[in-house]
This record gives sequence, structure tokens and C-alpha cells, in this order.
Amino acid sequence: MKESLSNTAVVFVDIINDFDFIGGENLLKNTEKILPNLIKLRKFAKESNLPIIYVNDHYGLWQASFQKIIDYCKNDKSEEIIDALKPDDNDYFLIKPQHSAFFQTPLQSLLTELDKTHLIMAGIAGDICILFTAKDAYMYQLDMHIPQNCMASEEVDNNNYALYLMRSVMDADIEPI
Repeated sequence: MKESLSNTAVVFVDIINDFDFIGGENLLKNTEKILPNLIKLRKFAKESNLPIIYVNDHYGLWQASFQKIIDYCKNDKSEEIIDALKPDDNDYFLIKPQHSAFFQTPLQSLLTELDKTHLIMAGIAGDICILFTAKDAYMYQLDMHIPQNCMASEEVDNNNYALYLMRSVMDADIEPI
């Protein structure tokens, strides 16, 4: 990793998901492929004492409780992923109304208060929510590492194109973890 860890936070985007939508089966399949890497990243963050920030769709549940979102999203498809990656009481959990983890959330304020200027971002969907989040992080002049083996989209080609944009336009490091 190029950056010092002292200014680093890990951001998991939309990892608590029910996969119950058109295209959800493809996203689930591609998320299952990266699950070991997501687990490895979470373990690394915990061992390195890095703040872990979950930013998740709210599913119409505006109470920012990760347990309420988990209860809503947990089903036969999502259970393995949620159980492996769910937040604990020491993690931060924010809900978002739109694609970007920054749009109408306190994420920027939280990062400022934590004095974090480097993000390791992971999660789903890479070609939508992580891409929009990376665009906003770039506009806030944050450094980013978005490991290509920690991001999934419904379609692999779309995921690869999003990674290309994040690397070439937003100057993100996309090296695998």
C-alpha cells in the first residue's frame, strides 16, 4: 500500500444488500467471487486499527441502524455475505439516499473529524455506487485505493470500465489487496 495508514479509513459501500432486484443474481454471483477479499480487507482494517465506515442504501428504513438494515436485507441469497461482513458496534454506519456515499450523508464531516484523507473503498455495485462515491471523493481531494478484487458489479465489463475510469480520471490506486 502506497499510503501511510495513519490517515486511512476503510469504506464499505452497499455491502448489506438483499440482491432482490433485476440483475441481483448477477451481482450476487460476482459479489460471492470477491467475498474472500472483502473478508481479508475487513480483517486487515481491524488488525491495523483503521476506522471502518459502512455506507449503505437505506431500503426505506431511515433509522440509521445497521441491525434494521440487516434484518430487512437478510435472506437465503444474502445471508453468507452479510454474516461475513456485518458491522460491529465499533464500526461506523451511515445510510445514503442515492448512489454516492457522500451525497446527503455525513461522510465528509466524519472523515474530517477522524482526520482521514485516504480511503480504501470496497463493495458493490462498482459501476454505480462506488463509481459515484469515487467521483465525489476525488472532488473532495481524497486519495483512494479501490482494490479491483474488492469491487463487484452486475456485469464484469461494466465493473472493469468503472475501474478504468477510477484509475485514469480519479487517480485511484486499483491494485488488488
